[in-house]
Amino acid sequence: MANRPQSLSMNVSFGGPSTSVPSIAGAQANKDRKMASAEHLVLDLSNPDLRENALLELSKNKELFQDLAPFVWKSFGTIAALIQEIVSIYPVLSPPNLTAVQSNRVCNALALLQCVASHPDTRMLFLNAHIPLYLYPFLNTTSRSRPFEYLRLTSLGVIGALVKVDDTEVISFLLSTEIIPLCLRTMEMGSELSKTVATFIVQKILLDDMGLDYICTTAERFFAVGRVLGSMVTALAEQPSSRLLKHIIRCYLRLSDNPRACDALRNCLPDTLREANFNNFLCEDPTTRRWLQQLLQNVGVNRLPALQGGGGFDHMMVN
Repeated sequence: MANRPQSLSMNVSFGGPSTSVPSIAGAQANKDRKMASAEHLVLDLSNPDLRENALLELSKNKELFQDLAPFVWKSFGTIAALIQEIVSIYPVLSPPNLTAVQSNRVCNALALLQCVASHPDTRMLFLNAHIPLYLYPFLNTTSRSRPFEYLRLTSLGVIGALVKVDDTEVISFLLSTEIIPLCLRTMEMGSELSKTVATFIVQKILLDDMGLDYICTTAERFFAVGRVLGSMVTALAEQPSSRLLKHIIRCYLRLSDNPRACDALRNCLPDTLREANFNNFLCEDPTTRRWLQQLLQNVGVNRLPALQGGGGFDHMMVN
């Protein structure tokens, strides 16, 4: 077969010096069998009759293979088959009629796309093909049912895989496709886990200079983010989550790096954070506690006066 992708390689470790030659040979034979099985399953994705089982088996075992992502990307028709799985459930998104079976199947396809988004050899190919756009309808849903929540969370996992590696080109693409409003929606109405992943994505965007400038360019963008962060802080006062709080505080701290945003935070930072209500909760997390202390210092009295002549965000404050 022309242009056939290279065989998969398994990320396995073998025994120490005492390992016998026959056992090494057996391990290699087992490795070869698993690689052949994985290659066969990838090719099965192009067959509608075999696709469901192939999706299930590959999504369960994707971590075993170092080169699964390039193989999926280069195999003829495979990416098209995964996109077909995604778009096939668009009709059941609104009105919300997504079943658990449909959700599980498309999430298996998304798991393979996350593998492609994570791999250094395929990440930019994945991005340049604009494949993340196919996931945005899933992030735009509002149903809180388990099938929809699972779909949102898995979709966020794909975007999270893209931003995990600091790359301004990734951030530029996401900002151009309005990912921020979609993340904010999940941060408002998702489960704790999906809120955490969505906030992590916003955090990674903010940590890039382009992302910080984008959010702080207009008061509307800044206060849209600030309002959602504030409402989550209020909710966490009643139902604490250390991992979610960590990402929220990091977002606030990064916003305080922008002079206009920092001046605005002096007025709109939640009292719950100002009063150090989470200190006891953060006693076992020195990093987040340090971030919070730095945030409070940044928005404290040692700040320059607010910009005059409408240069800051104060004119947008609502009493």
